[in-house]
Amino acid sequence: MTWLITGGAGYIGAHVVRAMTEAGEQAVVYDDLSSGLGDRVPDGVPLVMGSTLDGELLARTLAEHAVTGVVHLAAKKQVGESVDRPLLYYRENVEGLRVLLAAVTAAGVPSFVFSSSAAVYGMPDVELVTEETPCAPMSPYGETKLAGEWLVRATGRATGLATASLRYFNVAGAARPDLADVGVHNLVPMVFEKLTENAPPRIFGDDYATPDGTCVRDYIHVVDLADAHVATARALQSSPGLALTLNIGRGEGVSVREMINLINAVTGYDRPPTVTPRRPGDPARVVASADRIAIELGWKAKHDVQDMITSAWEGWVHLHPEAARS
Repeated sequence: MTWLITGGAGYIGAHVVRAMTEAGEQAVVYDDLSSGLGDRVPDGVPLVMGSTLDGELLARTLAEHAVTGVVHLAAKKQVGESVDRPLLYYRENVEGLRVLLAAVTAAGVPSFVFSSSAAVYGMPDVELVTEETPCAPMSPYGETKLAGEWLVRATGRATGLATASLRYFNVAGAARPDLADVGVHNLVPMVFEKLTENAPPRIFGDDYATPDGTCVRDYIHVVDLADAHVATARALQSSPGLALTLNIGRGEGVSVREMINLINAVTGYDRPPTVTPRRPGDPARVVASADRIAIELGWKAKHDVQDMITSAWEGWVHLHPEAARS
């Protein structure tokens, strides 16, 4: 099969392209390079520069490359920015998805994988978040991902398109240093940045109802996440009309304080964190139930938090050589 991977020059997208090609699938990257990097696209993989709002270019790309499946990762994804610019997020994430699905169904492409997010759940008051946990997103970003799931599912029902919505939890790590996350929006790179600046990492609140008072999250290695896309793509390929909604996580919680302690140990720094007030909207605990994907696809994460931090740090030092400890 030939898979069109939108956002395939991004951090997660580049890992999905790598996993797909290593599994023997053909890939085509479609990316506007607003946050992706063209040099992440492997030699021999076509790169089409364009927006998912451009229906004509999408239609030509699907036809010229004989695309038989789509993995849709292209999206705006910063929660804070989505609060300030909701119209941008709804245009890019929802209207862009609608235009893409119109092109996909018109071309008769049979399989579609949608990149969703644990942000659809909001602040669930449960030990483990299952796919049946009620969705109550707390930001325009989370709303666009939930609306995207609805749109994907409805399109599948109406047209027979095989679909999957994958709800990512907290992604970290890298397959290689040159594929590392270049953004500083998530906990691991945020701590790396503070350590590099010789400043203490920040904990936003230590008075939550958790064992050490700090927020607990489920972290997934980006390599495992990419492998989950391969497993999902193959399931859709072999089961026309299939409709899946799956958590992608490890089912294990790690607190912010535990993560910072591990980061200090891996990096060779020994800088205690400073505690600042809570951020509005941060739930105390969000940890995935990973049972459904194990049952449906036989998939399970292989990498632990130590692997994530170690590989992410190698990537950070690749980008910031001054951060290396002598």
